Amino acid sequence: MKLVNLVSQVFFLLITLLLLIYFLTAYDSAFEADQDCHSNLSGYDNLSGNYGCDHDTETHQWILYESKESKEPAKIIKKFRYKFL
Repeated sequence: MKLVNLVSQVFFLLITLLLLIYFLTAYDSAFEADQDCHSNLSGYDNLSGNYGCDHDTETHQWILYESKESKEPAKIIKKFRYKFL
């Protein structure tokens, strides 16, 4: 019985930590994430237009990326995740 109690406490602690990490490390809104993404974008030399910010609605984040001249996939520089709920 003590083992079941210990496992349930560890499981509860793990879930609590994951929820805290999720809510404490994300931006409060999509607007804040957008503003920070575009603020970081202004720090790059974007004369060629290879850098940009894009909103990914499926994963609830803004993505700062560098696109290539060729048809290669864009390189993700930084992700700005915001809280969904």
